[in-house]
Amino acid sequence: MASIYFVEFMRSSLSYPVFPRMRTLQSIDYSEARRAVDLIVEKASQMQKAVVVAVADSHGDLICLARMDGAPVSSILVATNKAWTAARERKPTKEIGEKVRHPEKGHDIAYYGDPKYVGWAGGVPVWKNGDVVGAVAVSGLSSNEDIALATLGVELIVAA
Repeated sequence: MASIYFVEFMRSSLSYPVFPRMRTLQSIDYSEARRAVDLIVEKASQMQKAVVVAVADSHGDLICLARMDGAPVSSILVATNKAWTAARERKPTKEIGEKVRHPEKGHDIAYYGDPKYVGWAGGVPVWKNGDVVGAVAVSGLSSNEDIALATLGVELIVAA
């Protein structure tokens, strides 16, 4: 798990000096992302199916991507956007899709303000020590299969 350090500056109302306060944010590093991708690819191979796997950091930026032979080309963008959405919204993409499709309380996906947001199942955020450190997404199979495979990757990263 990589650590990113941010320095926040606080101004005291009583005095004018600026005092730095450091906060550590956890992140997924490449080796963790790659292990998660390898595990998912291995499991999909055992199922004799082809998928696209994307792992993103807490901002939704891509860390690692794999497209198995035979996986649909369109699934590259879908998996990437699922990981981006899950990381940014800090919830599984399935929940977003259910919210959008709700018959009474539903709203247009455009409500989120960016065309990268998707509501297809298969994007799962990675929570560690109370913070979202990234997301794992799978595309190319049924919703349930995408979720199951992505969850395997999440569990591997959290256990690291």
